[in-house]
Amino acid sequence: MAIDKNSNVFTFAFAGIMVTVVGAILAFLFISLKPLQVANDEDKKKMDIMGAIGFESGTEAGQVNRGNSGELFDKYVVERVSIDYNGNVVKTATGTIVSGDKTDPFNIDVQKEYRSKIKKVVKKNKRDPENLAVEMAAVETAYPLYVCEKDGQKLYVIPVSGTGLWGPIWGYVALKDDFRTISGAKFDHEGETPGLGAEIKESVFQDKFVGKTLNTGSEPLFEIVKGGTPNVKDYQVDGITGGTITSKGVGEMVDRTLKIYERYFKTL
Repeated sequence: MAIDKNSNVFTFAFAGIMVTVVGAILAFLFISLKPLQVANDEDKKKMDIMGAIGFESGTEAGQVNRGNSGELFDKYVVERVSIDYNGNVVKTATGTIVSGDKTDPFNIDVQKEYRSKIKKVVKKNKRDPENLAVEMAAVETAYPLYVCEKDGQKLYVIPVSGTGLWGPIWGYVALKDDFRTISGAKFDHEGETPGLGAEIKESVFQDKFVGKTLNTGSEPLFEIVKGGTPNVKDYQVDGITGGTITSKGVGEMVDRTLKIYERYFKTL
């Protein structure tokens, strides 16, 4: 019997077959490429951590890139630690990172934890810091920390995650072994405006953090002030002119996150 290619039955059957075939191909590609994606994400994370302790990105000698990020990470990161909100150690790790080991501090997805658990708490308590601390303490998550040794000095690299004007922002802040002085910072974003908020990923903004000291024991611990503000204090960084909201987002995520690690540092 001849097939009527103009019939509705043929159209729906053909569409169903195509959907099944295309879906199977996409699923196969997703599964096949997943290990490569994970490896790329790990390399990018290692690059950013190295960036926070002073390595510039590039292919020249002494710079970090995807090809050597693993080698540099293994050389300079001597310990991986995770803590809870109160500063108690949850896990310590050294040596090889196993991608599937969710207990390894390196495998904690800080951005995912922020989006799913912390962001709504921060938004809800934007003008109520006391209640923010109470609700943050109830969030079940762990906070990773990378202990590095470079040029004979210990550095503590802290991941931070927050919200800019148009979407997620994140980064890493490195503290010296006095637990107050910032030795470096590395930030990135998903969709901030070029020339304005997107400047948080440029050295012209990140270099301002070097040498800043936290306002230990007082509020705020750290702050971004409006671009062009005179007499910027030691715990303040001059924000991006025209990128005020994104700059404030960086300040909020750094201040909020470092307060958690401050409790851990007091135990050392």
